[in-house]
Amino acid sequence: MMTKTIDIHTANISIEDLLGTEVMMTEANIPFARVFPCFPLRQERVAGLHSEAIWTSNDFDEPLCGLSADLELSPHC
Repeated sequence: MMTKTIDIHTANISIEDLLGTEVMMTEANIPFARVFPCFPLRQERVAGLHSEAIWTSNDFDEPLCGLSADLELSPHC
């Protein structure tokens, strides 16, 4: 995570410019406060990153044995 250092007497910056970054506040080059995000920033999702981690059976969308969609006993069992 990138840290921005801001001197409170010389900085002219808006809060929006600080969102998502760690901020070290200084006065006369002496650090006195550190502000950081409460939660880590969301990272971009990468398609196919764990493509071999899961699998789906060929009959995953077949009715479950015992109940059909209208909650009656399925004739497939």
